[in-house]
Amino acid sequence: MGLDKILAISGKPGLYELTAQSRGGFIVKSIPDGKKMAVNIRHNVSLLSEIAIYTYTEEVPLAEIFEKMKEKENGGEAISHKSNKAELEKYFAEVLPDYDVDRVYASDMKKIFQWYNLLIKNGITDFALQKKKNRQIRIIQERKNKRTIFSLKKPHRFKSVRFFNALKFRFLGLY
Repeated sequence: MGLDKILAISGKPGLYELTAQSRGGFIVKSIPDGKKMAVNIRHNVSLLSEIAIYTYTEEVPLAEIFEKMKEKENGGEAISHKSNKAELEKYFAEVLPDYDVDRVYASDMKKIFQWYNLLIKNGITDFALQKKKNRQIRIIQERKNKRTIFSLKKPHRFKSVRFFNALKFRFLGLY
């Protein structure tokens, strides 16, 4: 599982896996303890795949930072999110040297380290973004669906147009 289905919900501790979508929101499963719960649309929900960190040149996706941390730690856990600010900044500078010091706060770093350690503890180590794969699969499915939908709708469309035209001509007395 990649970061495409992992959520951070404001006001709720930990990370959650998106399991289903309901009428009024989402059904999520807590990653640490596996408890399911419903989340309303009113909650502020963020997908980890959509979060990026500011640098001086661009925004780096969280998945890339997690990959760099995984390489640095050889798949193990990073430093604790409870470390002091100087240690967090030093470690984060090793992982992402050109991060924007003015816009990336220590609280952001704590969240990143806490999320990374939580994912590693629970065996989620695939941080690669799967958008390219999903996009290719969607394009192929859309092409297949368009072919089938087009072949199904085309005769019906023309039949209904012919029927409508026949009614119009009969009504006007032209047929």
